[in-house]
Amino acid sequence: MGALLVVGSVALDSVKTPFGEVTEVLGGSATYFSTAASYFTTVRLIAVVGEDFPEAHVKFLKSRGIDLTGLERRPGQTFRWKGAYTHQLNEAQTLDTRLNVFETFRPNIPDSYRAPELLFLGNIDPELQLSVLEQVKRPSLVACDTMNFWIERKPEALWRVLEQVDVLIINDGEARALGRNPNLVQVAKEVLSRGVKHLIIKRGEYGVLMFNQKQMFGAPAFPLEAVLDPTGAGDTFAGGFMGYLSSTGNLSEESFRRAVVFGSVMASFTVEGFSLDRLRALDYKEIEARFQEFKRLTHFEDIR
Repeated sequence: MGALLVVGSVALDSVKTPFGEVTEVLGGSATYFSTAASYFTTVRLIAVVGEDFPEAHVKFLKSRGIDLTGLERRPGQTFRWKGAYTHQLNEAQTLDTRLNVFETFRPNIPDSYRAPELLFLGNIDPELQLSVLEQVKRPSLVACDTMNFWIERKPEALWRVLEQVDVLIINDGEARALGRNPNLVQVAKEVLSRGVKHLIIKRGEYGVLMFNQKQMFGAPAFPLEAVLDPTGAGDTFAGGFMGYLSSTGNLSEESFRRAVVFGSVMASFTVEGFSLDRLRALDYKEIEARFQEFKRLTHFEDIR
């Protein structure tokens, strides 16, 4: 299958968890997504960074085979995010957000990127997500992410995006806010009735739920001995999910289920280190081995 295009953020993160602290490390939704997806397929990235963005990070992304033609470098400072986690590790407390050059980011799709096979719209203003959709030839599959800020501030634009999207990948808090309902099954019914074909709800340590008009599918989170930093786990999940689908060209129900597990596998590696440290050191054989462990974890025989 052809290339996978992602539009999102590249950032410098400062994170504190009960297990350590890092300052100004590589982060951003598009970074986690494209790094995870690069283990499966060719990734093209569209984002913006400032003149202070370290060259070492550019080299790392290139070393993963990620096409950075669409990475814009502008005068000014790179987007920065600072967050902290308690022992529960479920949700970060945001301590500081400085959008910097990301504040005026307007995705401009290079001609060579305008016919992607798969497109992932990272967590950006829904107006910008719509502008990306207008600039590309309709891909085989469009997936997107969003967050509570856009759900509350720009619901109409967001629903216009969702009418054109095949897969929505959000966490449980965002799903409840979007559907205005605490019950995730009822939320799924509402969201699917509005045009989205597949709703994937990330539930952190409780795993993932996938809904479509015909059925639902659930996968647990992989039980880990060490969870150091959950930052980027959701974006990594999306990268593994979309990367796998891109690598096979198979968009069947069975393939979607495998993609959910590959997404869960990639997320399980991410949380074992800070920033992208664990993903940097990853080998594809480890990904396959953990996929098989997932299979054993969830396998059971039918009633005799």
